[in-house]
Amino acid sequence: MSSLLREEMQRVLFRPAKERLVEFIEIEEPSQGRHFLCVSVAKNKVVQLCIVRCQLSQSSLKSGGKNPSTKRSNIQDCYRRTEIWSLENLTLVDGRDPDVDDPCFLLHFDKVRTVTATSCSAKYAIVRSLVALSDQHCQKSLNLQNFDWAYIKPTSFYSNRGDCVVLSQICFYAFNLVCLSMCPVPLDA
Repeated sequence: MSSLLREEMQRVLFRPAKERLVEFIEIEEPSQGRHFLCVSVAKNKVVQLCIVRCQLSQSSLKSGGKNPSTKRSNIQDCYRRTEIWSLENLTLVDGRDPDVDDPCFLLHFDKVRTVTATSCSAKYAIVRSLVALSDQHCQKSLNLQNFDWAYIKPTSFYSNRGDCVVLSQICFYAFNLVCLSMCPVPLDA
């Protein structure tokens, strides 16, 4: 389901603005409709955070199918950015309490924006993305407070999937070489 949402938001909201949606999470907001905290990168490498509101529109379009009474909703009208910030302006991300399973966190811009994710794993997923994008595009480390660092930047050998893939390929090739070296070669020539 989230991959369909990602594709739809990318197609409808971010691609027309020449941006690439990097990460998004669903958040809880007091107003009606579904809300998402999205992180995108523009062509000029500017990283933006935005709150996207998705509200089902009442308009409908006739489908081009055989049944003339079939209608589908107009999805283009349902996504709307309600707040936009630059990652450069983010001074602090406060997780509030690292020892409690709390999906709420604070984004410190000119004003403090309280964000409540739908789960703690979503909260950590968006923060990991923000840390990586800040390192990559802003050339500065993001100021984090009250997060469990083991979930932000894992230090174990298996934390980097790319290293594991390379290591497994090397082991596979070494195993093949050992097997080939043990095979008898006929010398009838």
